[in-house]
Amino acid sequence: MEGSYLQKIDHFKLSNSTRLTSDLILLLAAVIWGGGFVAQRSASFHLGFFAFNGLRFLLGGLVMLPFIIKRLRNSPGNLNWIVPAGLLLFSASALQQAGVATTSAGTAGFITGIYVVLVPLILTLVWRHKTKSIVWIAALAAMAGTYLLSTGGTMLTPSSGNLLLLAGSLLWAFHVIVVGFAVKKADVFVFSVGQFLLCGMLHLISSLFIEPPTLAGLQDGWMPILYAGLGSVVIGFTLQAVGQRNAPAADAALILSLESVFAAVFGAIILSERMNLIQIIGCTVILIAIVSAQLPSLRPKRVEFQN
Repeated sequence: MEGSYLQKIDHFKLSNSTRLTSDLILLLAAVIWGGGFVAQRSASFHLGFFAFNGLRFLLGGLVMLPFIIKRLRNSPGNLNWIVPAGLLLFSASALQQAGVATTSAGTAGFITGIYVVLVPLILTLVWRHKTKSIVWIAALAAMAGTYLLSTGGTMLTPSSGNLLLLAGSLLWAFHVIVVGFAVKKADVFVFSVGQFLLCGMLHLISSLFIEPPTLAGLQDGWMPILYAGLGSVVIGFTLQAVGQRNAPAADAALILSLESVFAAVFGAIILSERMNLIQIIGCTVILIAIVSAQLPSLRPKRVEFQN
């Protein structure tokens, strides 16, 4: 009995000792993804959104492919999840890149981050999950923040680019939900590479018919493609997978939501983007809403040791 008790204590201490490391790994992923919005914004000056997304997702998927070949035989049923996830990833990333082309990296980061608030609402409306009232309040606050960020305090309606980002955020929320279901039944790495490749191929095929990339565009946009493909897709995904092994779900959600903050910081430093006071207030309201939506999961659970 005493040995069993001590083993549980040791496991509890080990989990706490690795938590900080896991949180720092997730923070690095958020930094990389925040920089990804700058890469997307930069690429929009040289490449159409279908071409850019096609190249970055195919690059990321192909780089990761050799590492999952041995897993393919032991991963039945992945296709059932890869197809819907890949289609959602294709649609969400297309709307996001189209929106980024007409707005700032910081704005894109904050509006996209609203998916964190939308996920529990969708789970409630579609799958009848129970949702705390604070999540509904957070959703309304996020919409108000989006309006302030999009209009800058004027009476104008939000721009078409910001509306595309908002629609994309809704699809990102559905994508997160599908991924949440998929990783419980599929190999997470095989599933991820599969959805990246499917998404990339759909984008590239679309670009050939709608907006074929030019040689000049590829020459000018190769750095954003490399960053988005290797940084955001390969390194960012790997860091997320490693970090979430030991980090509590609440830690992961909150830390990864800082992606929007880093998008604004990098947009200001690299692209010299600026926001007025009303837009900064809008960003703050959105960030508070995102954090508030996670509060129900932040309540510490009582740790009990049974004899």
